[in-house]
Amino acid sequence: MNPRFDYGDEVRVIRNLTNDGTFPGKRTGDLLVRRGSVGYVKNIGTFLQDQIIYSVDFIEAGLLVGCREEELISVTEEWIPSRFEFREQVKTKIALGINGKIIVPQNTVGQVQKVLRDAPGGVAYHVYFHEVDKMLQVPETALEALQDNTTL
Repeated sequence: MNPRFDYGDEVRVIRNLTNDGTFPGKRTGDLLVRRGSVGYVKNIGTFLQDQIIYSVDFIEAGLLVGCREEELISVTEEWIPSRFEFREQVKTKIALGINGKIIVPQNTVGQVQKVLRDAPGGVAYHVYFHEVDKMLQVPETALEALQDNTTL
């Protein structure tokens, strides 16, 4: 398990970071750092011996926050904003089908598993729909927020 980033690297957080209950002085669920914010790697550690955790200093916010590697990209990498992020709940605006057969009905709730910022035709997502036990690649235009995810 080799870290992707090193001490002092400038990184961008690609999803909103909220307090999971481990950040002192903030309530659980409070927004800590908005997606797109830039910080500097201050420390590198592990969690449960299988996840690399970076302590990132978000200078503008005045916060030092623990981030998983999947939440960060290098500041030099292209970052395309998306409406939804990893783990957000969404629902379908339209029925989704394959070869003319409806697989996921309209208004079905799913969870974003991966953001595909470079998909042909624009941002798309791998979304798992528990109700029908299917994972599909869905364009952003076919999804809406289950709750108001955009205010974070």
